[in-house]
Amino acid sequence: MIASLLRRLVGVASGVELVAALVMAAGYPLMLATALLPSAGGFAVAAVCSYLGDHFLHRRGSYVLVRLGKARLGLTIRFLIRQLLLILLLVRSDWGDEAVYYVVGLLVFYGLQAPHTALVMVLRRKRRLPITTRNIDLSTLPVPDGPPRWLTHRAVEKVLHTEVPMFLGLLAAAATDEMVYAQAGIAATIALVLVYMLVLLPFFRSSKLPPDPDRTLEWFDEWLRAERPTVALYFSGSKDSAYQANMWLETLEKLDEKAIVILRERAIMARLGTTTLPVVCVPSAVHLMQMDLSMLRVGLYPANVGKNLHLLRVPTMKHVFIGHGDSDKIASINPYAKAYDEVWTAGRAGRDRYALADVGVRDEDIVEVGRPQLAPIATGTGQPPAGRIPTILYAPTWEGWTDDPGNTSLLLAGENIIRRLLDSERPVRVLYKPHPFTGTRDRAAGVVHQRIVAMIEEAAARRAADPRWAAEAERTARERAHAQAALRELTAARPALTLAASWDDASASRDAQTPLDQAPEEERRFREWNELYWRSQGWWEHRVITGPEPRLFDCFNESDALVSDISSVVSDWIASGKPYAVTDSAGLGEDEFKRQNTAVRAAVILSNDAAQLGELLDAVHEPAADVLATQRAELKQYLLGPDQPPSQERFAAAVRALAARASARNRAQGEAGADDAPAAVPAP
Repeated sequence: MIASLLRRLVGVASGVELVAALVMAAGYPLMLATALLPSAGGFAVAAVCSYLGDHFLHRRGSYVLVRLGKARLGLTIRFLIRQLLLILLLVRSDWGDEAVYYVVGLLVFYGLQAPHTALVMVLRRKRRLPITTRNIDLSTLPVPDGPPRWLTHRAVEKVLHTEVPMFLGLLAAAATDEMVYAQAGIAATIALVLVYMLVLLPFFRSSKLPPDPDRTLEWFDEWLRAERPTVALYFSGSKDSAYQANMWLETLEKLDEKAIVILRERAIMARLGTTTLPVVCVPSAVHLMQMDLSMLRVGLYPANVGKNLHLLRVPTMKHVFIGHGDSDKIASINPYAKAYDEVWTAGRAGRDRYALADVGVRDEDIVEVGRPQLAPIATGTGQPPAGRIPTILYAPTWEGWTDDPGNTSLLLAGENIIRRLLDSERPVRVLYKPHPFTGTRDRAAGVVHQRIVAMIEEAAARRAADPRWAAEAERTARERAHAQAALRELTAARPALTLAASWDDASASRDAQTPLDQAPEEERRFREWNELYWRSQGWWEHRVITGPEPRLFDCFNESDALVSDISSVVSDWIASGKPYAVTDSAGLGEDEFKRQNTAVRAAVILSNDAAQLGELLDAVHEPAADVLATQRAELKQYLLGPDQPPSQERFAAAVRALAARASARNRAQGEAGADDAPAAVPAP
């Protein structure tokens, strides 16, 4: 418990990182103490501790380094402090006069950091194309190889480490009273920095640089006119919102029409899931609005954001809000939706929601297409397998952009929900998977999240020590150990689920090609990974699940009941047919809460003290006590539409129909975008 709290306080993800952070931190006062003594040997040991701890945390990408940077103890400052302590050691070792020369050498070393950093930054900017692409053949756009990775990856850290010869030379001089070691070390360090910069210079030649922005954009317009995609998935948002676009990739891959993904932030490109669709990231609004998009017929928008306007201005295509979930949250009746030609909802509930809200979205502009993404959700009754306890998933949404108490249950009810589940006389397993945005706007939500994590970890530790579960743990130990070993092996072997952000933007675009068989193979590997993940744990063990894996729908399939808030999580869960509870955090009362929120009409309604959780536990322990089963089945069709025809077919038909409308409009207008007149759309 104490170690867990300490890890969260420091900002590390594991006990090993915590030890490394403590070793690094202890190295500096030890260097100060041994410099004052003076003790060259003790100083060397302390310096090695600080070096190794710092290097390990960098290799792990530990968040504690971010915190140190915010505290003005960034990497460069830590190196400088270490060097100044070494100068102190020299002064205390009666090298006062000579120490002046070493200070000069140190100043020269740090003075060279600025031109090196400038070279790296300028080269990176020159290697950056105005667009970033994936699955687009750039062979006809000359993109030469950039500098090798070893030269540019973590360049600041590497050039700082060229101080090692100087550091060792000064340390050796302090230990042996031989000045030659210090002189040789300083000369070697300065020479290394100069060589580092000289090696970078050849990559500034024009033959080593990609085409200029105008030529690149001209080439991309030619590519668009040749390939003629007709459907665009358009997305803008923070890096943590990439899931909103990822959920639509597979659906678009199954369309008969040619589709393209248009992103606006490079950070999203790094988080985009594996896809065979062509992808282009256009950060500049001016560049996007100058592109020839006359061949596009349908634009699909998963989120309502300001940058949508940069594509909505194109008159030769039809624009559709498809959203990233179907729920009773205020975002699902956003008046912004009036800007689109159509709004696509999962079922009849979405249509009625807009009618009741009266925000200007016309009924004839709403199309019910179902939710193609829900196919992986397995249906069930909510009864656990024989001999096992029920699994309850608590998946609260985030705090939202307003202070409405109905946004998230975390602040007012979260701890009560978890406490009642953990202390239930009829034992259950708790899975806790919070929204990835939790705590991003309201720090209080993040604090509550941390307290819930601590509660679950403490309860898991108590359960592990309980004789009732210890016997089961011993019985399944071999099976879980085999699954854990296989999981580690598969994790190391399988390809990354997203492309890592690249220093060399041009080369990354040129080489980012997804083989046609990679997506199916990756999905097979993930299914195997997911199976091993659950097998590697005890079916009685409480778990905190953050990050993208396991995915939310996989948590659905592992659970027998859900506790959540008003969000698309509830609407998606209804596809499973299993019991669920929703928290009335705003205190509307059950009748009013159900009147205002369609998705909760077959749910157990919880007040903020979560006193009604017993009804949900009754439903998962006794089939006869599940009095809402029939209502859930009726609500499923109302919210998500009929099972036949499949949602993917309905979605594809809606795309075809809207594309035909766009083509008909363009022919009637006789303007750019007609099938026989692919002229460029003029910028405003």
